[in-house]
Parts: sequence; C-alpha cells; structure tokens
Amino acid sequence: MSTPTADWLRLDHQICFSLNAASRAFGGVYRVILKDLGLTYPQYLVMLVLWEHDDRAVPVKELGARLRLDSGTLSPLLKRLETAGLVRRERSARDERSVEVQLTEDGGALRERALEVPRRIAAATGFGVDEINDLRARLDQLTAALDAATEAEAHRT
Repeated sequence: MSTPTADWLRLDHQICFSLNAASRAFGGVYRVILKDLGLTYPQYLVMLVLWEHDDRAVPVKELGARLRLDSGTLSPLLKRLETAGLVRRERSARDERSVEVQLTEDGGALRERALEVPRRIAAATGFGVDEINDLRARLDQLTAALDAATEAEAHRT
C-alpha cells in the first residue's frame, strides 16, 4: 500500500526524522555509558579509530576522513583528548605539513575498560546480534546511496 501524496510531508513519514531521533536517542545512551570512561561520544569515536591502529600514529586527515569530520571539528576533540593524557599529537617526520595522532599508554589502557560499551549499547537496543548487523549493513547501504546522490546532484548544478 502506497502513501497518499498528501501524507508525504508528515513528520512521522520522514526517514530523516526517524534517523535523527534514533541518533539523538543513541547519544543519550552513550552519554550515560561513556561517563564511566570520561569520554564524550565524539571522543569515543576518535578512540575507536586509534584503538584499531594499536601503536601506529594516524594522520589527522585520515582520522577526519574515517569519522566524516572536518579539521575544525576534529582539532578541539583531539586537543581535549591530549589534555586528558589519552593521545599525543605530533608533526609527521615524513611530512611537516601533516599532524599525526597516537595513543598514549593511558589511551591504550582505556581500551580494556571500553570493551563493555558495545555490549551495553546492544542491550539498550533490545536487538539481537543479527538484527544489529543487519541494521548496520542497511545504514551503510543508505549512507553510500546518499553520498552517491549528493555527488550526482553536485555535478548537475
């Protein structure tokens, strides 16, 4: 059954609103769970990327691309993480224009405490592992489609 045209502009029919509402609800749960780690949600995302790279320094540009954040947003996050003693920022020895970020010993140790976060988030959703994996895959598909549509629209104008 299709939605009548007159209903297309109803708020509760907008996928963007449903995604935004879910994102805000996730933010609330993460805020409570991450309080124990002393991290905000954006800081947690930075730490996730760094934990994936173990002891290897990660260029800020790579971090920004991975997190879909511009340097104006990422720099203050990194500064706060550095002040907290979790990361170290240094100019690249290979390219003076590039800044690299690396975990400190405390930042690496925090990973062990963070292992509990995904389990607590999964429990908060009430979804099983397969449902979470399916939802993540669908959201990844949606993101790719929207990126392609944005690119196509940019080239049309």
